[in-house]
Amino acid sequence: MCPHTSQRQTQIESARDETIVITGAFSYTGKYAAGILLDRGCRIRTLTNRPERENPFGDRVVTFPYYFDCPERLTEALRGASTLINTYWVRFPRGSSTFEAAVQNTCTLIAAAKKGGIKRIVHVSIANPWLESPLGYYKGKARLEQVVMESGLAYTILRPTVIFGLEDILINNIAWFVRHFPVFGIPGDGRYRIRPIYVEDMARLIADAVAQEGNAVLDAVGPETFTFEELVNLIAGQLRRRIRSVRVPAAAAYLATRVAGWFVHDVVLTWEEYQGLMAGLLAPQGSSTGETRLSTWLAANREHLGARYASEVARHYALTPPPSFFRKC
Repeated sequence: MCPHTSQRQTQIESARDETIVITGAFSYTGKYAAGILLDRGCRIRTLTNRPERENPFGDRVVTFPYYFDCPERLTEALRGASTLINTYWVRFPRGSSTFEAAVQNTCTLIAAAKKGGIKRIVHVSIANPWLESPLGYYKGKARLEQVVMESGLAYTILRPTVIFGLEDILINNIAWFVRHFPVFGIPGDGRYRIRPIYVEDMARLIADAVAQEGNAVLDAVGPETFTFEELVNLIAGQLRRRIRSVRVPAAAAYLATRVAGWFVHDVVLTWEEYQGLMAGLLAPQGSSTGETRLSTWLAANREHLGARYASEVARHYALTPPPSFFRKC
């Protein structure tokens, strides 16, 4: 038997009958992780800010609100579970949902987990977090890594880059723009790199971490690295679309996405996301922890990729989707 197969089987057996709490088990990555753990015989609870959201798992997943404003109830929702998988965060500030509020809410969650008897936390962070970062996203993620490490709980911290899959935002929406417009603006020189990881590979890393012992910090990256310009051209080639890539100043590209965002009722990319992307923060060095190649996945899913615009605002705030004339190819 392959050593990796034997290790995976050991992880499956050791996690069987455990109660796992996942924040956002109906969301993008959380849904795949929940499915794997259910198949392994785990009992799953989820914390969500939208309890009315469709539950694809039926009565196999028990749902609780976040209760950030009532730590005692949050503690009770966690009590009896062995592991907390934390995917909770905000992609960009909106109203009262700020990076600062997300940090505070997560601190409340970790404290409740410890009080409720949780033994292990699997925490989803971001590649290249930094406490001194001028970018609120990366600074907030670094602060939470520090909180996790100082919690006294056993932990695995996973640091993903771009997570691709049929429900993803960035790769899908690049494809959507490629399908709809003959010109694609490349911010800056386009040479900054990305190491995307497949959502099911990311979910496997999360699920496997449940049964690991000790503490670990792991970059979640795929086997391929692309410059941003290479990525856009790869997507266009797989969609069989002839586009003209034009390098433009980052500020002009951001302005263009702000205008596009008005039409699609979404935040296409934030200025911080532009800065992080162009700083090369989405391409950490080191060995691949994902197995699926984006190039292979694109070829197998070209008919679906970018067929509809994926709205972050609609997904998380249940707002109106883009106008119908923008939703068709």
